[in-house]
Amino acid sequence: MAGNPNLIGGGRMTRAETSGDKRRFEGKKLNMGALLLRLWRYIGRNRLLLVLALVLSVSSSLLALYGPKLSGEAINAIELGAGRVDFDTVFRCAALMTVFYICSAALTYLLNVVMIRLSRSISKQMRHDVFENLTRLPVSYFDRYQTGDIISTITYDVDTVNQSLSSDMLQVLQSTVTITVSFIMMLTIAPKLVLVFVVTIPGTFFFTRWLTARVRPLFRRRSARLGELNGFVEEMLSGQKSIRAYGREDVVLEEFDKKNQAAVDAYTVAEANGTVTGPSVNFINNVSLALICVFGSLLFLKGQVRLGDLSSFVQYSRKFSGPINEIANIIAELQSAFAAAERVFTLIDAEPEPADAENAEVLTDVKGDVRLEHVDFSYEPEKPIIRDLNLHAEPGSLTAIVGPTGAGKTTIINLLMRFYDVDGGTIYVDGKDIRTLTRDSLRKAYTMVLQDTWLFHGTIYENIAYGKPGATREEVIRAAKAAHIHSHISRLPQGYDTVLSDNGTSISKGQKQMLTIARAMLLDAHMLILDEATSNVDTRTEEHIQAAMRELMKGKTCFVIAHRLSTIRSADHILVLDGGRIVEQGTHETLMAQNGFYRKLYESQFDSVS
Repeated sequence: MAGNPNLIGGGRMTRAETSGDKRRFEGKKLNMGALLLRLWRYIGRNRLLLVLALVLSVSSSLLALYGPKLSGEAINAIELGAGRVDFDTVFRCAALMTVFYICSAALTYLLNVVMIRLSRSISKQMRHDVFENLTRLPVSYFDRYQTGDIISTITYDVDTVNQSLSSDMLQVLQSTVTITVSFIMMLTIAPKLVLVFVVTIPGTFFFTRWLTARVRPLFRRRSARLGELNGFVEEMLSGQKSIRAYGREDVVLEEFDKKNQAAVDAYTVAEANGTVTGPSVNFINNVSLALICVFGSLLFLKGQVRLGDLSSFVQYSRKFSGPINEIANIIAELQSAFAAAERVFTLIDAEPEPADAENAEVLTDVKGDVRLEHVDFSYEPEKPIIRDLNLHAEPGSLTAIVGPTGAGKTTIINLLMRFYDVDGGTIYVDGKDIRTLTRDSLRKAYTMVLQDTWLFHGTIYENIAYGKPGATREEVIRAAKAAHIHSHISRLPQGYDTVLSDNGTSISKGQKQMLTIARAMLLDAHMLILDEATSNVDTRTEEHIQAAMRELMKGKTCFVIAHRLSTIRSADHILVLDGGRIVEQGTHETLMAQNGFYRKLYESQFDSVS
């Protein structure tokens, strides 16, 4: 009876059963060429918008860049000293400049619209690729990394990349056109003055290259710190009741302040180093302008250049150096985007769950005969969890798994479902090694009910029918009745059409548990896994549910992780685990008669109650 075999985690796993605390999620380092190539592949999927953006960008820039040329012609129409002015030329140049600038502004607006659509399309595809791969990752991946950190990558990091593509990349594109055209125009006006840039451009290039190498790791660290902060916030918000019950608000706030300060410090260091680029490049550009004015004046005095041409050259030099300055200013933002892209691509490139074996069989006609032979398993090589485990669950039997925390109870379930593969030994279902079966067919042969309930935003009907698409209303009602939740649902204003929100916070924990049990009862699986499935209901309701479950479980192989030993007295077989080994096994009566480890566990629970 499980609600959802696709649920991540397969149960509550203690630190003794997992690989330890979850780690921060960090992006793998990619060289600039590989990173740009990956981004280009996303941009290239929208070729029509890309071509349109290029046409609009070039057209807009060319129209705007012809203005200084016309301005120079208008100045040259004035005869110095004589005071004569060719007004026809002046008015013609002024009119053309007005038309060109208006058209350039209109094309720039259209370009912005196109780039927004392009970047949104890329963002949508990138999020799809990230989430698609998340659904294919093994459970161990989510055991290692914080959920909030991964969510931060899907939201913040993708948005950072998107913002860069919609604004920064547009700025780089336009700046490239402006720099190229301005340089050509300056060559046609006064080639000698262009020599000034032989000194200033290399200085700008080497400086920005040095600074980029210094700044990029800082932005990578900034993204990591922000992800760590988001992971902490997500974890604390999910545990608000426990935090308040234990009066730990001040401690949580203190820890939040530490992580918040670390994120602020990382942000400050990255931005402070990144913003050095703009002023430094601007200084170099101002030096180049001063040199142009000095040498241009000398050329004008020698009659080698006209005043209007000198004016045009100065304007083109500003348009030439201005974009260089703008590109330098957005280098910090680009480094932030590249660091975010690294994290995004790390998620996209994360190794999915290993493919099924070649010629893997689809498990059909399940009888429910399960055997574990000499099974060894560990989450970490130096910390074995299960050692030489042997178990035979016959079809239709009820096997209870009991033991102290960290004994390996939930780990057995993870191995049965192939959320993890065994390190040694073999698990058989109906005589077939589960590694020779497709994971999908194996997992669909089970249903699971976990202590940690999972409900999503939707109607009660949709939540119960989740594991069986297309289930009829009658089937859902029959399952709800079997789970003793039908009467409560009927009393709700919208009945089965009542919408649950925020993981079902509008109903009690016991009612949430019974909804997940109803969901499991709807499925026609031959093997059932229950991880303390009735822990959130009262004793009377538990008795009703267990009676209904026993009726439904006839002929099905059942595995029950039991924490309250009083609930598994009628089990056909009880496995007592300690330190990953079966230390005792048998029925409740035989185990009590042995006066061993099981009896001590059983009596300790009643002693603690009394």
